[in-house]
Amino acid sequence: MIKGVDVASYQSRIYDTSGLDFAIIKITEGTSYTNPKWVAQRQTARDAGLVTGFYHFVRGGSMRAQADYFLSKINLVPGDFLVLDWEDPGVSNADKDAWIRYVQEQRPGHRVLLYCNVDFWLNRERTSFAGDGLWIAQYNGRPGRPSIHAPWLIHQYTSTPIDTNLAAFTSRAAMRAWATGTTQEDDMPTQKELYDGAWELDGHMAVPWGSDSNPTWKPKSVLVHIGQVARETRGRVKGLENAVAELAAQGAARDAVLERLAEGGGLDAAEVQAAAEAGAQAALDRLALALAADEEG
Repeated sequence: MIKGVDVASYQSRIYDTSGLDFAIIKITEGTSYTNPKWVAQRQTARDAGLVTGFYHFVRGGSMRAQADYFLSKINLVPGDFLVLDWEDPGVSNADKDAWIRYVQEQRPGHRVLLYCNVDFWLNRERTSFAGDGLWIAQYNGRPGRPSIHAPWLIHQYTSTPIDTNLAAFTSRAAMRAWATGTTQEDDMPTQKELYDGAWELDGHMAVPWGSDSNPTWKPKSVLVHIGQVARETRGRVKGLENAVAELAAQGAARDAVLERLAEGGGLDAAEVQAAAEAGAQAALDRLALALAADEEG
């Protein structure tokens, strides 16, 4: 997981970004309030190279008007993500869904998330709709382990000394890739992920990753064995082909000897017979060896 903060007007324009990978900044509330520090707070995040998000604190009233007010304040750049802060009990499920969907339509190149606390999610939420991800608030003393069963993307786990969060990404690059809709090399599956995925797809049970013993072959072992069998089979087939070719060659040589005999080539019947038998026996011996090797494999 990676660490980030969220800031509003009661935080400084310049805040400590050491050890952080993302920052989420409040811009607006309702249709009349704008955070007077948000531009400077954004610059602090940009200067530190953080992945940056912006949120609107929603109030009762027109969802479209509030969304338009929020979006009118900022010129987004690729990788910026947007958030609806749902804390007002006067805002219904239908309202928050409408705001998120409208912003998704208006800014299709940017992720749109829902922020709420555990009480809202468990006791007020009825549609389980959180746009592109849920940002859940719960100060339970267990960073990265909120007490909900629903998938979540960011956990706000404390407000001391500043609202601090963990996001379910392996790195800043991974979060930026998610935010921009691109793929980073560090998002490629790990060897463990490939291992687990192969056994899941194959429907087999394997021992936990890293165990010293495995009652079944690992996928890599299976592939290596298949390659060995394929190479051995190709070798046996080649041996059979050579033995058959040798028989054909010996037959041709015997025919040539017989032709010479018929033309008065100076060979008697015993010499012809001996040459034919010797050639045929050599070829048969080679064929027998190849067949025996194939049966042993």
